[in-house]
Amino acid sequence: MTETESIAYDVIVLGAGPVGENVADRTRAAGLSTAVVESELVGGECSYWACMPSKALLRPVIARADARRVPGLRQAVQGPLDVPAVLAHRDYYTSDWKDDGQVEWLNGIGAELYRGHGRLTGTREVTVEGADGGRRVLTARHAVAVCTGSRAALPDLPGLAGVKPWTSREATSAHEVPGRLIVVGGGVVAVEMATAWQAFGSQVTLLVRGEGLLPRMEPFAGELVAEALEEAGAKVRTGTSVTSVTRENGTVVAVTDGGDRIEADEILFATGRAPRTDDLGLESVGLKPGSWLEVDDTLRVDGSDWLYGVGDVNHRALLTHQGKYQARIAGTAIAARASGGPELDTDAWGAHAATADRAAVPQVVFTDPEVAAVGLSLAEAEAAGHRVRAVDIDLASVAGAGLYADGYRGKARMVVDIAREVVVGVTFAGPAVGELIHSATIAVAGEVPIGRLWHAVPSYPTVSEVWLRLLEAYRDQ
Repeated sequence: MTETESIAYDVIVLGAGPVGENVADRTRAAGLSTAVVESELVGGECSYWACMPSKALLRPVIARADARRVPGLRQAVQGPLDVPAVLAHRDYYTSDWKDDGQVEWLNGIGAELYRGHGRLTGTREVTVEGADGGRRVLTARHAVAVCTGSRAALPDLPGLAGVKPWTSREATSAHEVPGRLIVVGGGVVAVEMATAWQAFGSQVTLLVRGEGLLPRMEPFAGELVAEALEEAGAKVRTGTSVTSVTRENGTVVAVTDGGDRIEADEILFATGRAPRTDDLGLESVGLKPGSWLEVDDTLRVDGSDWLYGVGDVNHRALLTHQGKYQARIAGTAIAARASGGPELDTDAWGAHAATADRAAVPQVVFTDPEVAAVGLSLAEAEAAGHRVRAVDIDLASVAGAGLYADGYRGKARMVVDIAREVVVGVTFAGPAVGELIHSATIAVAGEVPIGRLWHAVPSYPTVSEVWLRLLEAYRDQ
């Protein structure tokens, strides 16, 4: 083991995924010296095992589905996907799981990268154990930001360890198509990976403990996705729990609570996430290892004046784009506090407050059909005590939808706070609706009055004309 080295920085960032990169970008832009510690690949989960590879897998699946709905084109795309080409395209977008480009970017902003496992070992102190056995003690003059993300949470099931199940990582990085695939779960990862692998040739069986898919969204979204999956050949079983799993002569056998035995070549568990905080030395600063970090709207950990929890670790919104938003807020807040300047602007929607985490979180589910939502669902708004009205529109009634695809099926819902006459939630489900969601996000985050939205004229004939139909329906109720 080499001699212990101690170095001081203004800011230390634990984790070099998109969240940690954005914190470092903001603190370096403010002139603060910044160290970034990463134990795996610079770029994190999103770049190599989540957002980028999963969307690279799904893009040709969705493009083919759309093309099959277009007269004059559908006959040209009736054949199977070129799966090796799709997987090669996925590998390109993960840079073949090499992080040279991301390291170059980090170096370009002037941050100092430490490869190894970083742990808190005291107030404003991080000890990094490198692969070479060396130990470096880093101290922070102003802040330590924990940006280590989350990992797949596996259930405590008899026989699971010996099965070597897939998690989201294996599902997005696999190089062979299993003949039969069981997917356990009904959330975003489950439905996206079921969509992809069914299209690649797997016989997918989706086992869902709850009553439907995408339970955190409007019910019609999960219903449309389930219908499409079944039409594609997948089996969707709701109200079903897995009680045990074994692998017998290479075959996975899942036993359900109803006593059914379901066989497959692989099994994917997409049943939630857990914070990567179990081996970070949280106990050295009075926090519980393995816990989510409770933070305020500046992303500073409750009870601390130097520790920040940014991204998945705070459990506010487990989405890459939302974590990057938090990182911009946190980095700006760290810089402002370090400068000793004026008091921070922490009022709602202020420069140092991550208000969107509560009021305007957007999300797109890249299935066929796509689902896109922002803000509160009707059920969430009512549970929060808002006086709201929901209006629903059949997306197929919009001219742009009919032009986009024959037999277009979709639905839109707008939830309006009656007292303030502002939109607090929007959900779209249908082909290509992912590109509609930012307009809804602006309406929700901007708290744009309904009266002003009448003057935001959608171009004809686009699917965005659904906004006019929603406003008309609200007016006429």
